[in-house]
Amino acid sequence: MLSAEDIDRIIEMAWEDRTPFDAIYAQFGLREDDVKALMKRELHPNNWRKWRARVAGRHTKHSALRDNSVNRFKCSRQRGTGNRIT
Repeated sequence: MLSAEDIDRIIEMAWEDRTPFDAIYAQFGLREDDVKALMKRELHPNNWRKWRARVAGRHTKHSALRDNSVNRFKCSRQRGTGNRIT
């Protein structure tokens, strides 16, 4: 069972362009389909549609499609702790 804080973090990770679904699976045990279902359940329908359109066009969300030069899960502008862009 996921806590409210875990759900919030999963949603943040799902919105981040550089965080692949594999990272969410490694941390929370949710596969891509599980993340999509969680997002659909937790987001307003318009926001869910925006997220789905955004994810569909991102190669960085799928590790197998990523360029080999992308070797981190977060943006270089993010702090080492927390999830805010400095």
